[in-house]
Amino acid sequence: MGMTIAQKIIQSHLISGEMKAGSEIALRIDQTLTQDATGTMAYLALENIGIPRVKTEISLAYIDHNTLQCGFENADDHRYIQSVARKYGVHFSRPGNGICHQVHLERFGKPGKTLIGSDSHTPTAGGIGMLAMGAGGMDVAVAMGGGAYYISMPKMYKVNLTGKLQPWVTAKDVSLEILRILSVKGGVGAIIEWGGEGIKTLSVPERATITNMGAELGATTSIFPADEVTREFLKLQGREDDFIALASDPDAAYDKIIDIDLSALAPMVACPHSPDNVVAAAEKNQIPVSQVCIGSCTNSSLRDMLRVAAILKGKTIADTVSLSISPGSRQVLSMLSECGALADMIAAGARILECACGPCIGMGFSPASAGVSVRTFNRNFEGRSGTRDAQVYLASPEVAAASALTGFITDPRTLGDYPDVKMPDHFLINDSGVLAPAAPDEAVSLQVERGPNIKPFPKGEALPDQMALPVSLKVGDNITTDHVMPAGAKVLPYRSNIPKMAEFCFGVCDESFPARAMELGRSCVVGGANYGQGSSREHAALAPLHLGVRMVVSKSFARIHAANLINAGILPVTFENPDDYDQLPQGAVLEMENIHQSVKNGRIAAKIQNTDQIIYLSCQLTDRQLGILLAGGLLNYTREAGV
Repeated sequence: MGMTIAQKIIQSHLISGEMKAGSEIALRIDQTLTQDATGTMAYLALENIGIPRVKTEISLAYIDHNTLQCGFENADDHRYIQSVARKYGVHFSRPGNGICHQVHLERFGKPGKTLIGSDSHTPTAGGIGMLAMGAGGMDVAVAMGGGAYYISMPKMYKVNLTGKLQPWVTAKDVSLEILRILSVKGGVGAIIEWGGEGIKTLSVPERATITNMGAELGATTSIFPADEVTREFLKLQGREDDFIALASDPDAAYDKIIDIDLSALAPMVACPHSPDNVVAAAEKNQIPVSQVCIGSCTNSSLRDMLRVAAILKGKTIADTVSLSISPGSRQVLSMLSECGALADMIAAGARILECACGPCIGMGFSPASAGVSVRTFNRNFEGRSGTRDAQVYLASPEVAAASALTGFITDPRTLGDYPDVKMPDHFLINDSGVLAPAAPDEAVSLQVERGPNIKPFPKGEALPDQMALPVSLKVGDNITTDHVMPAGAKVLPYRSNIPKMAEFCFGVCDESFPARAMELGRSCVVGGANYGQGSSREHAALAPLHLGVRMVVSKSFARIHAANLINAGILPVTFENPDDYDQLPQGAVLEMENIHQSVKNGRIAAKIQNTDQIIYLSCQLTDRQLGILLAGGLLNYTREAGV
């Protein structure tokens, strides 16, 4: 039996475990990345582990999320990350150098390598044939220290592309189409490989848009072959030596195969408040738009920006629209300036933001009250934009630019002929925005700089053998990590201060939760299906830990969040009978005994206090995961076991 691309990379990096779907496997990690919203906690964890120097082929710390410096907090965090990176052997990408995924694709990603990043959109690098996965910061810290990265061996899905995208139809529309087909839960437990004759027509930036949005499917990662298209991209980046050819075997087996005809696709939008709420853009052409945002790690490549500039050239945006454009990297911004495209954007009325995530994570450019915002981003969760009642639509750069010109959600095909955009035959190479770490002999004497906003890493507590846990909060299906731990300019500056961040925990759902949880001491949270989807932010586990949450009961979990809960020392369990969700109200108390043995057996009997009712909770943990819980979290476990 032949192998898929992902199986080949997994086999070459397998440390332990069996490559059987659902079995736990341990992988050697070649590269890691962090960003500043999650990086502070990752490096605090690395310091806690006690490894003097990272052991990966290369690790990078990017500053791209918390770039608004309205107070000392973000500046202090940046200084901390720069100093700890210099000491521990991590390359540091300065503020303004670009969004981590765009820069990594351009300058550091290599086909056939493994990459984990403390950001859920790390699979962007699958566009050049990397096995790239989002992970919690503690898992990234362990990998930097030379430890293995553990996942359940994924199933293999294949998407066969045929035909060719028609004018005004884009890779973003391919992403929205697969979300329409599979939903935000449809990729859970799977790696999605893209193939077929149609991929030959897609550039690396287009492929990266598709693998980036694979995170919204809940997939472990997404990956394209490394072919001549990949080679040409790396050649233009001056990195042709990094190329290796990668393809699946002709007789590779897949658990699911999906066929998409690129020629049949139309421009689409994802309606509020989920990336899988997808319809044709033409169906929403009566909706007035007050804001358009173009950029993010999904659609900020030079290719995307040149197309936007061509659409805007010689025109002026609608009087009712505010338009922001965020180039993905300093390379992209420099080349836009060199060719005159930047001037075309500015002349049309665009506001040019820095090369950073910005509005995508609510860091500035929030919509007006109840405003409609068309964004080229990957998520439109309620409140993520920074405005709770905003209506956010996800779209391609072409739909976004057309909507900015008309003032309504617009199918760009109504604008006429598709602009002819030619990509340059060279790229500007300037890596001065990435600072190399100190040499090992110099690093020994370096001091890490810490500001007053940087608090110690939260300490986990060993899993007790018996607990009586009141339900401090009950929430519904598809609760995202934005619900648990909101992003935005008000909250992000406290990423290295868990006690302060915890004050905002579940604020989107119930602003009274933090005070109630603290008053209860220990408690549990009850959720519906796909609990914890979205961002990889481990703050969504660490803040509840600080508030005394010891267990989360749900119908099902998103992969990264379940791992983050375990790493924090919080027990994730699912309802054996999903109907029991309806029987467990907020305020009820779950009484459990012999928890250690029950967890080993995979089943916990929980009695609802003051009733005769018992509900059964499923807990499918490996011996390693149980060891983490019994040690009080991954950092304790790692120190005890040794990386």
